[in-house]
Amino acid sequence: MGKNVFDQSYAVNKVKRRKENGHNSFLILFTGLSGSGKSTIANHVEIELFKKGIHTYSLDGDNIRMGICNDLGFSEADRNENLRRIAEVSKLMIDAGMVTLAAFVSPYKKSREMIKNIVGSSNYIEIYVNTSIETCETRDVKGLYAKARSGEIKDFTGISSPYEIPDNPDGTVNSDNMTLDEAVQIVLQIVEKKLTLEL
Repeated sequence: MGKNVFDQSYAVNKVKRRKENGHNSFLILFTGLSGSGKSTIANHVEIELFKKGIHTYSLDGDNIRMGICNDLGFSEADRNENLRRIAEVSKLMIDAGMVTLAAFVSPYKKSREMIKNIVGSSNYIEIYVNTSIETCETRDVKGLYAKARSGEIKDFTGISSPYEIPDNPDGTVNSDNMTLDEAVQIVLQIVEKKLTLEL
């Protein structure tokens, strides 16, 4: 932070917003290969939370890259910067009292740790969507895996760039052998424990 930049405090803060909303605010990061089902699961988790009156907001990889990160590529450095910006946006959402759902490949352990450090470990839930690359390729509606295998796309996670499996995620779902509803219920059980405000 520059020497001429100062943190500005406001009377309406995170504590008051959480109290007004009636629930805690935090980030749920869905990580896994492209096509693993991250966005689909996150979308349905948000639907269920929204039905219960929980204030939510979803961040998705493609949508973020159309705007705030449209200047970034897919090198390791650009991926890290992409996730740093996502973490900072998520931190603002948490401050606004929102349960934020973020579906990103986030392939590197150090990047996921960075996200956790930025938003705060107490505000972070990590869900590993553990789906085989074979299944992901059969769902390749965007044609990304085919382009990656032909060399048209460089640094593609799972093909020409690694995915580092989380060591201790808060939850793991597997869309190879689990229905969407089963995956959503597993995530909701984890999330609901964190919603209650500590008064």
